Amino acid sequence: MSMIATRESFGRALEELGAENDKVVVLDADLFNSTKTEYFKEKFPERFINLGIAEADMIGTAAGLSTCGKIPYATTFAAFATGRVYDQIRTSIAYPKLNVKICATHAGITVGEDGATHQMLEDINLMRGLPNMVVISTADDVETKWAVKEIAKYNGPVYLRLSRYKVPIIYDNETKFEIGKGIQIGDGKDATVFATGVTVEEALKAKEISSTEGIDIRVVDIHTIKPIDKELIIKCAKETKKLISVEDHNIIGGLGSAISEVLTDNYPKKLVRMGIEDTFGRSGRAEDLMKYYGIDSNAIIEEIK
Repeated sequence: MSMIATRESFGRALEELGAENDKVVVLDADLFNSTKTEYFKEKFPERFINLGIAEADMIGTAAGLSTCGKIPYATTFAAFATGRVYDQIRTSIAYPKLNVKICATHAGITVGEDGATHQMLEDINLMRGLPNMVVISTADDVETKWAVKEIAKYNGPVYLRLSRYKVPIIYDNETKFEIGKGIQIGDGKDATVFATGVTVEEALKAKEISSTEGIDIRVVDIHTIKPIDKELIIKCAKETKKLISVEDHNIIGGLGSAISEVLTDNYPKKLVRMGIEDTFGRSGRAEDLMKYYGIDSNAIIEEIK
């Protein structure tokens, strides 16, 4: 099975987008080898700006470029792309609703050995709390390449969450994606597992294993966390016995919180939230950390049972 990190898919899609749209410019904070913007840099050096280790300057520069008709993609690790520059994003991009795409790699616990300081577990919370901000978290190569190109068509600020962790390809090129619309996989009535990013594959593994034990579940990929697919969430709440959310993020303010808000307002029903339970991460292999924090397929199966 082909395995590819969504940061790699991002870099390749950005390179293709650069050839299709000459308004696209890319800014990086001296991490282009890791964020994979190096591909764009090599092909379009005149449209690539390395701001150095000056993330606040990067966001300010991206805001300025957007007012000149450019479509800036500002990229660095999630810990820096949201935490270090929150004030600049809030005041210079979200408030004036500027056309800037903030693309953050190395998100979540699956950063692995880099440890707690680099395992950004609060970024979805920070970004979805900002008015005017669209928040997207992709699950595989195909979905990521779609998202990178699709957000260039959207006029406004976007936060795109990407991972270092390699994941299998889930979708094919015929799959139809839409900002704000989740993807339902299966029609199981026993439970719905809502997942996003790297946890989609874990949910699909759980679905496959559970089926051998006579448990029929459906998986819903919530790739757009804001605006979230309210209709699909309500539909699943009505049609299935149990609701579970699983995310590589703090359970406070993330995917589970967003789904809970929809349920509270429209169709009150219990949701079991699986994620990092209000704590910081720790150093270790990504697979071991997913098991330790209870967001892998085995943990999902146990919760379903």
